[in-house]
Amino acid sequence: MANIFIKTFGCSLNNSDSEVMAGLLEKEGHDIVESAEKADLLVVNTCTVKGPAEMSFLRFLRNNKGKKTVVAGCIPQADQELKILEKYSLIGVNQLNNIGFIVEQTLKGNKVKLLKKEHNKRLNLPKIRKNSVIEIIPICEGCLGNCTYCKVKQARGNLFSYEKKAIIKQIRDSIKDNIKEVWLTSQDNGCYGLDINTNVIELLRDVVKIKGDFKIRFGMVNPNFALKYLDELIEIYKNKKMFNFLHIPVQSGNNRILKLMGRKYSVKDFKKIIKRFRSEIPDISISTDIICGFPSETEQEFLDSYNLIREIKPNAVNINMFWARSKTKAADMEQILSRDIKERTRKLTRLFHEIALEQNKKWVGWEGSVVVDEFGKNKTMIARNYAYKQVILKGNYNLGETVYVKIKKATKFDLRDF
Repeated sequence: MANIFIKTFGCSLNNSDSEVMAGLLEKEGHDIVESAEKADLLVVNTCTVKGPAEMSFLRFLRNNKGKKTVVAGCIPQADQELKILEKYSLIGVNQLNNIGFIVEQTLKGNKVKLLKKEHNKRLNLPKIRKNSVIEIIPICEGCLGNCTYCKVKQARGNLFSYEKKAIIKQIRDSIKDNIKEVWLTSQDNGCYGLDINTNVIELLRDVVKIKGDFKIRFGMVNPNFALKYLDELIEIYKNKKMFNFLHIPVQSGNNRILKLMGRKYSVKDFKKIIKRFRSEIPDISISTDIICGFPSETEQEFLDSYNLIREIKPNAVNINMFWARSKTKAADMEQILSRDIKERTRKLTRLFHEIALEQNKKWVGWEGSVVVDEFGKNKTMIARNYAYKQVILKGNYNLGETVYVKIKKATKFDLRDF
């Protein structure tokens, strides 16, 4: 039996995968430790979305050279031909339930590769939550899109939805552990069920009926699917079990660029969704994504994105510089100069920071209940209100505790009760 450290790069889906690997390894008698220095073996769960995530992964390998290591996640699945991976045992995204075997073999000095794409059991497995009050549940893997810039498709493949009863069971079991937030996650929640004769609306209708003191954070949904279910989705969001938080990525404010990206909606579609949600649920927090410097994007086309953000004033924006990923169509398109991409990113970031502060100031004076879900910095705690706004608290609270607050200050990042 060994001390094992699991390092995770990437999204909430990757974090969920790491929680399951930790649970399976602990069940087999291994100890999960909190640092690479204390470990006999490392499991590195990788992300291939952007260049920086891959570079961080490679830097982590270099810094821990000589340690027995299993490389997991999207990079070995999508880029198993990378020369550096020849030195390590590899486990793909569909082989999580075999983590015990590959760790055992690696500890013995053997290099093993388990990269076959097959649909092994994924839900209701042992797990160790990174956060004791948050249950992260993947509802499907893969997607129905073919975005020209996306490399995740090469790792996760086409849509494969998990059975609704398995998802419901995992939620009910997690409630027994006193979780306060259920995160339903995937590459695109909107396409859930379309391969198994159901849909995400039917899933959510059953989820909000589950008894218990918890809220649901519904993960990213692409605009074409939000539009498909718009009326039903808005109605479900009115349920008190749902966080008033919508993550809907637009990626560009220009239709030519959206078409080049392989996105299946228009800017007009995106605006319609935002307008409808805000008219029905005024306090909803809107989060979106923008890629700056997509191949052949002109200055005016970038300004279309800039002006879209200025118009809709989202509560959160994930602003990403375009990174050409190998084996994607976008990598072969006409590339923008790096300095121009960086300048566009800085310009959009400055705008968003102004908007974020403006939006957060609207909450000053608000009073209500928040649930503590993280430890903060400098002896603070982080909580969330019903609109998933981050509230910084001073004082000693337990994770999962409900606290009544009055917002006294807003920054561009958060709300504060002091």
